Amino acid sequence: MSSTSLKRYDVRAGGSEFAAYRLAGVAPESATGLIWAHGWGHTHQALLPLAQAMRPVADSWLVDLPGFGASPVPPSAWGTADYADAMAEWIATMPAGRRVWVGHSFGCRIGLQLAARHPTAVDALFLIAAAGLRPHRSLAARARRLPRRVAFRVLRALTPEGPARDRLRERYGSSDYRNAGAMRPVLVEAVNEDLSEVARAVRIPVVLVHGDGDRESPPEIAERLHALIPGSRLNLLRGFDHWTIIGDGRHQVAHLLGALLESLR
Repeated sequence: MSSTSLKRYDVRAGGSEFAAYRLAGVAPESATGLIWAHGWGHTHQALLPLAQAMRPVADSWLVDLPGFGASPVPPSAWGTADYADAMAEWIATMPAGRRVWVGHSFGCRIGLQLAARHPTAVDALFLIAAAGLRPHRSLAARARRLPRRVAFRVLRALTPEGPARDRLRERYGSSDYRNAGAMRPVLVEAVNEDLSEVARAVRIPVVLVHGDGDRESPPEIAERLHALIPGSRLNLLRGFDHWTIIGDGRHQVAHLLGALLESLR
């Protein structure tokens, strides 16, 4: 890809700012466009190889969501609805045309909110390693987690708010929580959301693509989303996890995305 193929634009929408990157394709101007939204802790770079693979059939916009990459932290503890509202405001400034929202993980949460809250913003969702529902853990898995959860709750009750409690959260929190920094309030909002009702409200075509080895967002989440979203399609890819599905699995993912674009013509 030449150095001039990817052009950055600074966008202000929803009371926040973010960087958006235009990757021009070689398809006719009437072709469906793609909007790419990365997962938690990532930037537009995570989805750039996939966007490059789609250049023969689609133009692409990739974003650094507020709080990631080149984009400043949002002005408050945004939930995914706030992200969706900002994306909808930005999309409304674009020329008329068909568009597909391509999300990975956290970007899928935003895509679901976007489709439910702004039904005409995009024409379809393509959701990779989708999140948005709380996982159904087995009795054995819950039993393994219980001692750590009990220890955290007891120690939290005995520890006053301040640096000591912050250290406690660092010790018992997930790696995402430990690394979130100023984005911790946003992360807490996201992981506590249950988008079941949001998913039920989606009325545009939805394709779910999930790895059968995904431990971050287990396949049963994709299966439940599939059941909740009217008319959705689920593709379970063998041998991929939450991250390799957009790396080693990108050729299979690109093929499925191409099939969705063909169906929208």
